[in-house]
This record gives sequence, structure tokens and C-alpha cells, in this order.
Amino acid sequence: MALNVEKFDVGVENQLGLIRSATESNADEAIEALKAGKVIAVPTDTLYGFACDACSSKAVNRIYDIKGRKHTSPLAICVGDVSDIEHFAVTDHLPHGLLNSLLPGPVTIVLGRGESSILEKSLNPGLDSIGVRVPDSDFIRIIARGSRSALALTSANLSGQPSSVSIKDFKNLWEHCAYVYEGGVLPAGRAGSTVVDLTKPGKYRILRPGSAKEETVAILENYSLLEKC
Repeated sequence: MALNVEKFDVGVENQLGLIRSATESNADEAIEALKAGKVIAVPTDTLYGFACDACSSKAVNRIYDIKGRKHTSPLAICVGDVSDIEHFAVTDHLPHGLLNSLLPGPVTIVLGRGESSILEKSLNPGLDSIGVRVPDSDFIRIIARGSRSALALTSANLSGQPSSVSIKDFKNLWEHCAYVYEGGVLPAGRAGSTVVDLTKPGKYRILRPGSAKEETVAILENYSLLEKC
């Protein structure tokens, strides 16, 4: 999803000097912040999110602190391309082509981590599954590729509060970010991504309807997956 640069308002109440446009010209700066263990705010194809290096326990803890989120609530990860998912989760039980049919897009795929996952054990400790996103959004995919890691990704808001479709929605949290990347008002609404559990061969379970349930179910059933009761 290409971002409309003409809609950016990078001067909006930028008292802290943190606001940048979510364009490729600012990607290197974002990547360096991630590698330094910082938290940044970025637009996705659904909501604005907080992102950090998923392999930095310090940065992950920082996200929990910013959101006031319980550490028992797991974080999803974001990768730049569908082909990256196999490095972090088990995919060999899935029908050929399924992931490429679902992603990039507004879907979080829950998969087993497996013994070969290169994710740090400190991310979502005690869980043998991980939610994975490949958003249909150019900027976050560029920085995920450039970071050469997975990004921990969660909505940019205080835990339990409404999700953010513009940077003004979480203005009270800007100061906790290294940078806030402006991508305009996001059109998908506040439902967030559709979350689907694909840990079991031949089965699926919708964990959160999100913004793309009907399209997601149609794809899953086209690949002969059955809904898990």
C-alpha cells in the first residue's frame, strides 16, 4: 500500500521534534533507531503501531511499559516479506501458496514457534506460538527488511484504550518514542488486523474478526482448511 505523501502533515504540533514522514527517505533513520533498541511509532495497513527489535528484550520491555500492558499479553512480530516467516515460525504444514494469498495484508497469522525459530526466548516467554504480520504498507516493510530482524509490533495506544488511526490519537505517548512516523489518517477503521490461528494442519480458528474476516475465511476455505471448533 503506497502512502500518499500529499496528505502528510509533518508539522502537526511537532513540539518534540519527533515527527517524520513515513517515506523511504526516512527509513535509514528508523532502522538505526530500531538497531539501537529504541521504540518507534509507525503506520501499518490497519492501525498505528509501536515497533521495536523483537530480539531486544530491553526494547520489548519498553513497549510494555509505554502501553501499561501486562507482560502476560503476547506481542506479534512483523517481517518484511512472506519468505521471512519460516525463520521465525513453523510453516511447513501449510498448503503451498496459502501465506502468499493472505499476505501482505491486514491479517495476523498465529503459528508455532518451533525449535528452529531464531526469535529470542524472552519474547512471549512460555508460549509456543507467535503472531506474525506482513502489513500491506511500504514503510514498515522497508524498515523490517533493513533491520535484518523481526519487529515486535503492537497498537500505539495505552492498553485498554481505543486504537490509533492518526498520530494525534496517541499524542500523549509521543515522548516515549524515538520517532513518530506520520502516514496520515488510516482508512481501515479501528478494528485492527484479523487474527487467525493456523497452528494445526488443515484447521483454522479466527481469534479476532478484525478488518478482513470475510476475505480471510474465503481464502482459507479455498485452500480446503476447516474451521476448528
